[in-house]
Amino acid sequence: MRLIALETATEACSAALWVDGELRWLLEPGAARRHGELILDQVDRLLAEAGLVPGQLDAVGIGRGPGAFTGVRLGLGVAQGLAFAVGCPVVPVSTLAALAQQGADRGAGQVLALLDARMGEVYWSLLAVDAQGRVGVPEEHLSAPGKVAAVWTGAPRLALGSGLGAYPELIDRLGLGAAEVDPAALPCAREVALLAVAAYARGESVSPELAQPVYLRDRVAEPRANLAPKGHGAGS
Repeated sequence: MRLIALETATEACSAALWVDGELRWLLEPGAARRHGELILDQVDRLLAEAGLVPGQLDAVGIGRGPGAFTGVRLGLGVAQGLAFAVGCPVVPVSTLAALAQQGADRGAGQVLALLDARMGEVYWSLLAVDAQGRVGVPEEHLSAPGKVAAVWTGAPRLALGSGLGAYPELIDRLGLGAAEVDPAALPCAREVALLAVAAYARGESVSPELAQPVYLRDRVAEPRANLAPKGHGAGS
């Protein structure tokens, strides 16, 4: 199987290529607002290194969010455009599941993935790892940091993601030690590819036009007047 995977939902920008069990990837952790100029170049470089052309792909995997609105939308648009051009399906993968898969690959049996959602909230999901070393389908949440809840089962555990960096008080509140957290971890297309290949085998791919983003937040931007500090008028 030949699958290209994209992940642009956070400040990182990455692409990965799976070819019959061999996986290679490119990651730019500090992409900031350069996802649009980076992602297609990453795809081209990976295909060239493998001696492939887009028409030889069987599917396109995409980190479909939750994450930054612009990044999620851009990545999905690129994935759909590529899939339409090739004539292949899209395999949407949860960005939180992709982040959690990093914990599974480090030997954790239970992983809490947290991403900073801005506006005083975090995206988060607690996932178990199966016997094959893969995380399951996530139950995704958007909440204030104080509402993050983790029921630990006793399996080796790991919490990771920018939500911990934004709200370090979560580490103590969740009863985690220094070796059980990684606030610097960011989602990567490598894990999107791993999960997309498994999902494709289960028949979970969709035609490009049916691939949908997941934002969790209904309003992706607040009116400027609503952002004024309490006690002050918008024009003060």
